[in-house]
Amino acid sequence: MRGPSVVRVEGALAVYAAGFGAHLLELGYAPSSAEDQLRLMAYLSGWLVEQREQPEALTPELVGRFLAARRAGYVKLTSRRALAPLLDYLRGLGVVRDAPAEVPTAVERLLVDYRHYLVRERGLAAGTVRLREQVARLFLVGQPAPLERALQRLEPGDVTAFVLAQCRSGRRGVSSAKTLTSGLRSLLSYLHLEGWVPVALASAVPSVAGWRLASLPRGLEATHVERLLASCDRTTALGRRDFAVLTLLWRLGLRSFEVAALSLDDIDWRAGEVAICGKGSVTERLPLPDDVGRALADYLCAGRTRGDCREVFLRVRAPRRGISAAGVRSIVHHACDRAGLERVGAHRLRHTVASELLRAGAPLQQIAQVLRHASLASTAIYAKIDRSSLRTLARPWPLDGGAA
Repeated sequence: MRGPSVVRVEGALAVYAAGFGAHLLELGYAPSSAEDQLRLMAYLSGWLVEQREQPEALTPELVGRFLAARRAGYVKLTSRRALAPLLDYLRGLGVVRDAPAEVPTAVERLLVDYRHYLVRERGLAAGTVRLREQVARLFLVGQPAPLERALQRLEPGDVTAFVLAQCRSGRRGVSSAKTLTSGLRSLLSYLHLEGWVPVALASAVPSVAGWRLASLPRGLEATHVERLLASCDRTTALGRRDFAVLTLLWRLGLRSFEVAALSLDDIDWRAGEVAICGKGSVTERLPLPDDVGRALADYLCAGRTRGDCREVFLRVRAPRRGISAAGVRSIVHHACDRAGLERVGAHRLRHTVASELLRAGAPLQQIAQVLRHASLASTAIYAKIDRSSLRTLARPWPLDGGAA
């Protein structure tokens, strides 16, 4: 197979061609893909010479002009995304400078301060911070300028009107509406704490009709778990990775973001333990069962590419970086498709762990420890799965219509 070295780069970027080719291969690009990237580099290098420009002049405006010129004669690699690997490499060398930061607006400045509060003062998980920031942005961008005066004049009716507008005509489900209202309460509490809002308005946020612990958590049947695991082709790197991910979810009851964040440094092979960074950035050590350890070792030894990335689970396609929580959920979805099952979320495997423990007679306190719940109230929902025990609490129904 031909490698990227067959592409000849002349002109303004010629001196960086060899290093860029090696960089692409380190990121996991196939030789043919690396060759395409070097051809794009050669085209840009020649175009810069024609324009009498130096690589240091590659501003977003100049990049836009280049891509417009390339689209006139090519249909492949004509987007900013296609040019991103080269620009990132040149930026890392200091050849291309970052675009000058835009002057932050009042909303952006407030969001930065709010984000720091959520992370540093509240210690919330990254996913929760992201959701609350989205709600805050949605609310704040709708306020008239100047923002400071608008918040000073904010009234309970304005808060209620915002929620009703966001939830009218079935625009949001119950879960989405609860995310909106809880995020808005958090923002309003912060604004009052910092003096942006003179009156505490968190109580003005309407409640969403829905009851905690009303739903019944559903685990997967043992045969379905077996089908999910069996769907992974463990003769391939992709199959080994997916099998290890599914095994972690099923055996340890991890959350999606916990699997994605797992680092090589978190695994203590000698002690047979793994460190999990969970909600609130709390790190706990869990025992590493034999089957989980074997699945991880199989992937690390025969499925994971070598490189500087410390995350355990990497993307299959270049650039080779750690997978995200969404990537973990995608692995579960694709396994369901291969197994011929209805798609379920990664959290269903966490429910499966709790369900199996409960059926084995484990008390709720033990299940709470396994799932690493901060409060036993979060584990209480699984008590409803034990229907045989719940039947002993039910009173007989009066057959004659009289009092029982």
